[in-house]
Amino acid sequence: MKKNTGAITIDHVASAAKVSTATVSRALNRPDTVSTALKEKIHDVIKKLGYIPNAGARSLMLKRSGTIGAIVPTLDNAIFAQGLAEFQKQLNQAGYQLLVASTNYDPVIETNQINNLLARGVEGIALFGTSQEREALKLLKTRNIPYIHVGSLTTPFNGYASGFDNREAIKLGVRHLLEKGHKHFGILTGITHNNDRAKDRVAGALELLAEKKIHLKPEVIVECHYELHEARLGLKKLLISNPKITAIICGQDVLALGALLEAQNQGMKIPRDLSIVGFDDLEISRHLLPSLTTIHIDAIGMWAQAANHLISQINGVDNLPKKIKANVNLVIRESSATAPKR
Repeated sequence: MKKNTGAITIDHVASAAKVSTATVSRALNRPDTVSTALKEKIHDVIKKLGYIPNAGARSLMLKRSGTIGAIVPTLDNAIFAQGLAEFQKQLNQAGYQLLVASTNYDPVIETNQINNLLARGVEGIALFGTSQEREALKLLKTRNIPYIHVGSLTTPFNGYASGFDNREAIKLGVRHLLEKGHKHFGILTGITHNNDRAKDRVAGALELLAEKKIHLKPEVIVECHYELHEARLGLKKLLISNPKITAIICGQDVLALGALLEAQNQGMKIPRDLSIVGFDDLEISRHLLPSLTTIHIDAIGMWAQAANHLISQINGVDNLPKKIKANVNLVIRESSATAPKR
């Protein structure tokens, strides 16, 4: 038998299974309307022929796309990759497919990505943080598209959120350093412009330090991109600005890793000479030498909750919670210790 090198259509499946195309369609899209024996027969034929159902046709029949979008600031961050993997897992179990877009921390790009996802018929969208342009959020509300903010709890327009309070989370690390007797601090943070999470973490750290009568000058708060090279330069600036610094509060683990590497390069012993605290608890953080004290975020749970909440919104479930809190805790490892006497 000569192999069919053309496109396999639903007509080929129907002919080989000796049923109508309508029956094949029902077996694929409304399996509860077809007997088990017939479903098995049709699926055997589909497997043998290598037929792939047309997603567009399926969407028209069901009047739904079966897709959900997620927009994150960057894909070059393990914490997002880990979270999106769990998000996709939850969606797949519910019969949905995931479309992912990134913004490079730019609200204008995010608005374009929202429009792109809407053009592709997504039924819901997960947005990271709350730095979106307000007109983009209004569009989602006007179109009645379910959405949820991930990674934060404060939301515009009384929206839904699956996340944590970044202001309070960073205080776990700051409080730990204060208890260790540190009085001279530096802050190494991501760019706070258009990044509500980074901004809130700096605000939280400054708030707790001020309560202890410690007021940081602007020169010991360094903003940089989430890159090792940038973080190393950032630590240099901090130590030049105030050589008395004994503790560095980092807004993300990549920044903490860069700071640790640069401190070691300058001959400093961590944590004898300098304590460093990170944020996120990336996998690499526990394997560093010394291992990194950091704030652990349950990213898997946070994204799983976001997926389930979005699906519930799409299904019209009433009385859904406005805010779902993710677990956050301080993990004390080897990069922090009692302040040195100077």
